[in-house]
Amino acid sequence: MHTTSPPAAVPGDIGVIGAGTMGLGVAQALAAAGHRVTVVDPVPAALESAPGRLRTGLRAAVLMGRQDAASTGPTAVRVRFSRTLRDVREAPFVIECAPERIPLKEGLYSELGALCPRDTVIATCTSAIPVGLLGVRVQAPERVLGMHFMNPAYATDSVEVVRGEHTSDATLARAHHLLHTMGKKGIVVHDSPGFVSNRVLMATVNDAAGVVQAGTADAKAVDAVFQDCFGHPMGPLRTADLIGLDVIVDTLHVLRELTGGAHFTPCTLLADLVAQGKLGRKTGEGFHRYATRRA
Repeated sequence: MHTTSPPAAVPGDIGVIGAGTMGLGVAQALAAAGHRVTVVDPVPAALESAPGRLRTGLRAAVLMGRQDAASTGPTAVRVRFSRTLRDVREAPFVIECAPERIPLKEGLYSELGALCPRDTVIATCTSAIPVGLLGVRVQAPERVLGMHFMNPAYATDSVEVVRGEHTSDATLARAHHLLHTMGKKGIVVHDSPGFVSNRVLMATVNDAAGVVQAGTADAKAVDAVFQDCFGHPMGPLRTADLIGLDVIVDTLHVLRELTGGAHFTPCTLLADLVAQGKLGRKTGEGFHRYATRRA
């Protein structure tokens, strides 16, 4: 059971940009640790569905033993939602979880750099875009770093922390402190497309999908090989379903663009599943089928 009392929160709301799967999971983890959180998303449909999806995440955390049922109400109250980026302008720490599109994120960082004070830490939860590519868009790029939470953010104990070329010691220390208040550990890596996790994982997922596409094995057998032969808790295709196949494809496109590696070109099966709206757990079907939950 991981149900210890949350530590005292740092002063001020923590800003989270993006009310998608990852942004909402990060917001939940922050709120469960006692932080007030402002989640910003310009898409009305995302904000409309966010409270229900947050309740679903809180129920899942209880079932996993990550949180006491009695604390879910206070946790939900600590999260507020907004369409306006200006609502995070006073936040001491902003975590960006916008979609994995380079132009979109570059524009967002230009806005955040002009909006937030120079001592605001801006962390990107990007899957593959280098921190340095985003940091150059803001004033005082030494305050920018990567905090790559894994999905679901409320249920994982470690975070891949990416130090960019200009990231300062003070910024890194503040990131570690925030993670400590959340009961999480930061693993520091250097900046590079995909960092460690997704530079390796995305190629593996793409190759695993290619094996299914070629008819060598079905998705169940591919995952069983990794679980039963190698002792992995989850196979690569179930992992892809958990992340979201749309996110997988977006991340592969970024890696293909930034590295030039042809092996990052999404295989036809992956692209077809996304085109059909079969995105994994969040839609009830991807490489595998899942029971859908009501919010």
